[in-house]
Amino acid sequence: MITDFKPYAEYKESGLAWLGQVPGHWELAPNRSLMRIRKKLVGERHSAFTLLSLTKLGVIVRDISEMRGKFSSDPGTSQEVRKGDLVMCLFDVPETPRTVGLSGHAGMITGAYTVMECRRPESAKFLELFYIAMDDRKLLSPLYSGLRNTIPKERLLGAKTPLPPPDEQAAIVRFLNWANGRLERAIRAKRKVIALLNEQKQAIIHRAVTRGLDHSAPLKDSGVSWLGEIPAHWEVRRLTSLASFRSGKAHESFVAPDGRYICVTARFVSTGGTAIKRCTECACAAAPGDVLMVMSDLPNGRALARAYLIRDSREYAVNQRVCALTPRGVEPRFLAYFANRNWHLLRHDDGLNQTHLSNYDFKTMPVLVPSAAEQTEIADFLDKSCGFADSTSGRLEREIELLREYRTRLIADVVTGKLDVRTTAARLPDVSVIEPSESDAELDDEPEAEEAAV
Repeated sequence: MITDFKPYAEYKESGLAWLGQVPGHWELAPNRSLMRIRKKLVGERHSAFTLLSLTKLGVIVRDISEMRGKFSSDPGTSQEVRKGDLVMCLFDVPETPRTVGLSGHAGMITGAYTVMECRRPESAKFLELFYIAMDDRKLLSPLYSGLRNTIPKERLLGAKTPLPPPDEQAAIVRFLNWANGRLERAIRAKRKVIALLNEQKQAIIHRAVTRGLDHSAPLKDSGVSWLGEIPAHWEVRRLTSLASFRSGKAHESFVAPDGRYICVTARFVSTGGTAIKRCTECACAAAPGDVLMVMSDLPNGRALARAYLIRDSREYAVNQRVCALTPRGVEPRFLAYFANRNWHLLRHDDGLNQTHLSNYDFKTMPVLVPSAAEQTEIADFLDKSCGFADSTSGRLEREIELLREYRTRLIADVVTGKLDVRTTAARLPDVSVIEPSESDAELDDEPEAEEAAV
């Protein structure tokens, strides 16, 4: 079903700088005829509304019980969102994870967003897909204005959108729902395998760095409730006696003059080094042999508490959610493995649901210390034992990225008329749309309400 796509028979110039040609029978509709701004603050009624968020996966319902991600300090400044409204983030467009989403929920969202009511409800889903395609390739740059790359609302409303006839819009939406469902199920299956591999890896690490490799070694009470019994010949020492501690702050709006640093975020550490950004102003740098550790903590088991050993020759800048450790008197790999374990090991042992741990908390964190020879032996064992999980997870992550790239290209080609999917769509079975959830979304880049004045 995916091999018989053909271009349309006839094309015309769209007159849009970012688009080029579109099928000859498509309408070029002014956005003012398709959508209008709707801003209604919830005020004191905010407790009656469901909190929503615009993410890479669409508009999702937020779980406020876990306080994951960013939240507005004044929920009364949030605005109403109705089911079928388009939610747009029109500032910092090149950096924002997602510029547009069609809400399938009624609720409220931070005032940082622009809420649009669709004048033609039957075209709402096509509009979302079209502007997702534009957003994925950041093709709306001709509409940007100012240092923050804002799209002025009036400029957006003054632009045009290529619009197929209603029955063709329905066919396009039907096809892309089917294709996206198949791709999303494949992505989620690969994510499950990655999660299982990580669980297995963490279990191996936990056993090795708390009990060692000699299972017959006599044990003693560590004196730390969450560590329990440890080999009798091991020491328990404070982290500050084993490594120098540095924390810093980075602002992504400022690029380091020499361009040599890479900014490290909490997500970089929690995923083992895959989510890095070009650097920024920093007060703290990290170099090869240093151990990076997340300083932020989230309640109810959602923490990002992980550690990462810098093994390459690049230099890194540490932002406010990460600290850098330079080991002394301890094998760097062993220290990284010890710290890179379950989230609760880096929490206070008083059970408080803290959202941030201080420098003192980390400096005084108890660390198990075997002999130098045993540290090296354990680190060598874990390098080998975790290698399969790491290489397999890396391969699966690359496959996920390729699937996402394919989906991005497919959506763009279909909603801009490069491919005619009408015949294919007519043969497809009915499919249900896979609803995104907060667990699938990344919320670290959620815009703050204070950013609404753009």
